[in-house]
Amino acid sequence: MVEFKLVVSDGPKSYAKTLGDPQAAGFLGKRLGDSVGGELVGLGGYTLAITGATDKSGFPLRADLPGARQVRLLVGEGFGFHPEHHGTRDRRSFRGNTISEETVQISLKVVNRGPTALAELLATPAQ
Repeated sequence: MVEFKLVVSDGPKSYAKTLGDPQAAGFLGKRLGDSVGGELVGLGGYTLAITGATDKSGFPLRADLPGARQVRLLVGEGFGFHPEHHGTRDRRSFRGNTISEETVQISLKVVNRGPTALAELLATPAQ
């Protein structure tokens, strides 16, 4: 059984929603940057873009890694690592850009709005 925690961002406000089977299966195989219909989440008329995600161990999905595998990369300053000193590099764990059963949390951004306000459809704001 697949279950995702969704964070839907609409400008300055974010809303949390838990999504279980069978709707959650619609996210499997999607990649970071893909657009999905809001009907998949229960937001008719909305279009959402996948902006980020994390796996069950808390490692982020990285857009430039293909697949859903977990890898350890030597990274400098940038995504996933912010060193104290210029030129410092470190090995960090990341997961590929494809959503799989290992994914727990998915971040979504509203691209096109629907007829009903998002606050009415998702009543509880994220903390």
